[in-house]
Amino acid sequence: MASNPPGKCCTIGVKHEGTPTGELKNIGDVSTYFAYPESKDTSTAILILTDVIGHKFENAQLIADQFAANGYYVVMPDLFEGDPIPLNRPADFDIMKWLTTSGPSKGHTKETVDPIVEKIIKDMKQNQGVKKIGAVGYCFGAKYVARFMTGGKGVDVGYMAHPSFVDADEVKALTGPLSIAAAETDQIFPAEKRRETEDIIKDMSIPYQISLYSDVEHGFAVRADTTKAPVKYAKEAAFLQAVAWFDEFLKGSRSWAA
Repeated sequence: MASNPPGKCCTIGVKHEGTPTGELKNIGDVSTYFAYPESKDTSTAILILTDVIGHKFENAQLIADQFAANGYYVVMPDLFEGDPIPLNRPADFDIMKWLTTSGPSKGHTKETVDPIVEKIIKDMKQNQGVKKIGAVGYCFGAKYVARFMTGGKGVDVGYMAHPSFVDADEVKALTGPLSIAAAETDQIFPAEKRRETEDIIKDMSIPYQISLYSDVEHGFAVRADTTKAPVKYAKEAAFLQAVAWFDEFLKGSRSWAA
C-alpha cells in the first residue's frame, strides 16, 4: 500500500470560520455541493472528494468556495449516502467498523463509493458542460482520485492531501499529473509510505509533485487549528499548491487534457 487505512486522526479537527456561498442540490439521488466561478463557466471543473466528515462540513464547503474564487467550477458530492462521520467523535469510535458496515449500503468501501463517483463524473460531462476535470482528494477521498485518474475514467489531473487507503497498484495505474500535500506527522501517510509512493511515481511518465509541510498532522489541509501560525501557513500553502497545479495542468499551457 502507498498509504495506510483511515484512523482516529481522520475524524478530529477544528471547524473554521466563514459562511459558505455555494449551493446544495442533488445529482440523481446524490446530495452535492456546487460552487461557481465569477464567469459561471463550467467547462473546467474541480471534483472534490472529501474526507469522512463529508460534503456538508463547513470547512470543506469553504474550500470549494475558494477554488471557485480562483476560477473553477466545483462539484463536491456526498460519498457516504448521508452517513458521514461527525467531527470529533469519541476516542472509542471504530472507524473501520463504520467503513465496512455502516450506512444504507452497509459500508463505505470502493464497492459503494465507486458507483457514486462514476455517476457524478458522468453527469458532469453529459449534463453540466464539463470538458476537463481536476480531482481533489482529502484523506479518504484521495483513494478515489487515484481510482478515477486512470485511462478513460474521467479525471484528468489530480491533487491529494494527506491521503489514506491508497493502494500501491492504484498509484501505478495513474495516467494524469498528480500533486500530493503531506504532513510531517501522519500515521496514515508516514515517511515510509511517502517514500514508497515516491519510488513508484518517479519511474512513471506522469508529472508529479510531493510537498511535505512541517509542524502539521494528518488532516491539516481541511481540519487544521488555524489559530497556530505554522498550521495556518501550511493549510493555505497546500491549497495554493493545488491551485497552481490545476492552473498549470488543467487549464494552463501544459494542459494534460488538451
